[in-house]
Amino acid sequence: MSQSWKRISGALGAMILGSLVTGAVMTVPGFLRNDPGAQEVVATQSAAVAGPVGQASPLPGQNLGAAQDLSTAFRNVANLMRPSVVSINTKATQIIRGQRVPPGLPPGFEQFFNLPEGQPQRREESGMGSGVIVRSDGYILTNNHVVEGADELEVEFSDGKKAAGRIIGTDPQTDLAVVKVDRTDLKAASLGNSDAIQVGDWVVAIGSPFGLDQTVTAGIISGKNRIRGIIGDGAGFEDFLQTDAAINPGNSGGPLVNLRGELVGINTAIMSRSGSSAGIGFAIPVSLAAPVLNSIIENGTVRRGFLGASLGPVNEETIEGYQLKAKRGVLIESVLEGMPADQAGIQPGDVVVAIDGRPMRTHAQMRNYVASRPPGAQMQLELDRDGKPLQVRVDLKERTEEVMAQFGSGEVMGAELVPVTPATAQKYGYRNLESGLIITGIKDNSIAERDGLEVGDVIQTAGGLPLTSARQLEVILDEYKRQNQPCRVTIRRGNQMLLMVVRE
Repeated sequence: MSQSWKRISGALGAMILGSLVTGAVMTVPGFLRNDPGAQEVVATQSAAVAGPVGQASPLPGQNLGAAQDLSTAFRNVANLMRPSVVSINTKATQIIRGQRVPPGLPPGFEQFFNLPEGQPQRREESGMGSGVIVRSDGYILTNNHVVEGADELEVEFSDGKKAAGRIIGTDPQTDLAVVKVDRTDLKAASLGNSDAIQVGDWVVAIGSPFGLDQTVTAGIISGKNRIRGIIGDGAGFEDFLQTDAAINPGNSGGPLVNLRGELVGINTAIMSRSGSSAGIGFAIPVSLAAPVLNSIIENGTVRRGFLGASLGPVNEETIEGYQLKAKRGVLIESVLEGMPADQAGIQPGDVVVAIDGRPMRTHAQMRNYVASRPPGAQMQLELDRDGKPLQVRVDLKERTEEVMAQFGSGEVMGAELVPVTPATAQKYGYRNLESGLIITGIKDNSIAERDGLEVGDVIQTAGGLPLTSARQLEVILDEYKRQNQPCRVTIRRGNQMLLMVVRE
């Protein structure tokens, strides 16, 4: 096995991966709010249409009944939801330590000199997003990226009142956060059933795009169960609803609702080349958000269940490789000794057909469902083992940093690997790192040593897939080896990104 390397970028911050934009922190220029010229245009247009207006009537042969009914439905949803939708304004202060650059030194040349540090500079940044009231006593659900790093929160309500907000808890792994304000007279949104919503159903998005509060847009559900790898560097929990309702920077954290006015999603991200709506928006389904919301309100943090098994798809390759009899479900690839799956008698090669009566179709769906259950919860698993049905009961453990490190650790190519956690990331000097495998040791005369891998490197993806365990990396490399194909592996080293191509 040989490797070739290619430097992707000299600075991690200069990279743009894809065209997915998650924008809520959007500063609104002052001229959008106080431009006299804009007011003059509006006044002129109003005067132009202020004369006598006749009663409009439909064109011959037109039946507008269905259209009027739909318009009424949109209007009713907007009126019902507006009191439950808020704008969230954030302020954050950054301390910037510059260098004393001699006059006349060309830009970029300071890196070649050991220049003394200048005085710390304070820079204040502001942002804007949206949120939805989920309890009348002041609890608001929004995106984590709306409030992350904020020193101050100001929440503005549909009645024009404002209140200071404080963060009760955040969950970067789902990009959700809960904010609390000191009001008890609020109108909470009703939670709907996002599992029941279908592709083609009408939905309405409400929020503050570009600072335009209480903006209402409509569209349909364009897709379900979308996984884009944008949360937690690809290691988060995703199951997006896709919609063509216009979502723009500032909409993040706001509600996506059905025509009954029930919350079915939290608007989170868009896919766009321009940074504004291109008709492809993503919302976190309420089925994923509700357990996070409840856990944060009750505990101030999110506690998740843990099974202790590596999951994989049931497809043509795994059916052939594992000699599976089942044609659908979720494959158990490996089981961690002493963990709940092992204690329940689950074995590698078993196929999970259903959990608690819910059919399991993808490993992402099963991973999300297990994580949504609290530690200590019991689950009933329906398995297929060599074509025979089997039922087992599992008592979940808590998904902690220590458990995940034990679960995901291992050795590949002579490199000792542990999963990224806040503790391991801090130990090796990384910030804002949420997924990948950190190299903690390298064996002499190993492939890893021969090809220049170093302790502290972070293996982030293999074959385009974000990594969470050494076993996962091993399976991916073995699969590419079986197909006699090179596998692209991305490595982070400090603030640089490197590309390693693993070949047979």
